[in-house]
Amino acid sequence: MIFRTNIQLQPERNQIDYSSKLLLIGSCFSENIYKKLNYFKFNAISNPFGILFNPIAIENLLTNAINQKKYSEKDIFLLNERWHCFDAHSDLSSINKDELLDNLNNAVALTNKQLTKATHIIITLGTSWVYRFIETDTIVGNCHKVPQKKFIKELLSVEDILASLENLCVLIKNINPAINIIFTVSPVRHLKDGFLENSQSKAHLLAAIHQLVDKKNNMFYFPSYEIMLDDLRDYRFYNSDMIHPNKTAINYIWEQFQKVWISENANSIMKEIDTIQKGLAHKPFNPTSEQHQQFLVHLKQQITSLKNNYNITF
Repeated sequence: MIFRTNIQLQPERNQIDYSSKLLLIGSCFSENIYKKLNYFKFNAISNPFGILFNPIAIENLLTNAINQKKYSEKDIFLLNERWHCFDAHSDLSSINKDELLDNLNNAVALTNKQLTKATHIIITLGTSWVYRFIETDTIVGNCHKVPQKKFIKELLSVEDILASLENLCVLIKNINPAINIIFTVSPVRHLKDGFLENSQSKAHLLAAIHQLVDKKNNMFYFPSYEIMLDDLRDYRFYNSDMIHPNKTAINYIWEQFQKVWISENANSIMKEIDTIQKGLAHKPFNPTSEQHQQFLVHLKQQITSLKNNYNITF
């Protein structure tokens, strides 16, 4: 008997190899994919502004990066002895306002640089729920524990999300016409919004994305949400919070992503890198032994070969 409904995916064109340059933007699930890409030493950058969940925040980020916005004191605020910016995650916040401004402007420069040369951008949307800061009537990327009474919570409509993603794609294609845009919806459930509210939120994201994707124009969808909800479909694939995918689930979704988006030509290099990574992580019983010294020499030779042949550095 078959106890699972395995999702069947086909390889896409314009796949990722070791000449590709990637930018990943969006929810915490994009960080999971980035960690895999980084482990295998692909040229990838993830979330220079930190984790962002809603499409408006991501659109604002990319708009500011493309326009090379210069952040100043009017864009930041002090709360609980730390300086914050509503556009960015608290990872960029600082006790020093000049450090925060440097963090923001460096993130703009890094995002702009990667966008202009990227072959692929992966955008992971997490929620349709947004918070509008009443004082400025703007949707924020992060509330930074500002009192909730200062915000209005709203659910973006399918039309709102579609318009935002269309704007985003036009902006990206204007500076990089050949780029491949890959959308995905985070399988992480936002249950603080409520069970019904989370389902409605994800449905709005999916409906908007599927009106937009067009393989002829290099705009794609990768079904990480469906793999988690319809293929794995079991609480044993979640962390103890029953919300976030666990390591087994992340590895499985990565395997599906690899089948769809990673070129076969990259597989042999990935295997070699995996061997090196495991070698670097190895803790010998006797570090001074001749056998271990020979092992280190061989490891160094492998690393040098990859650097010379593919410009891969460890």
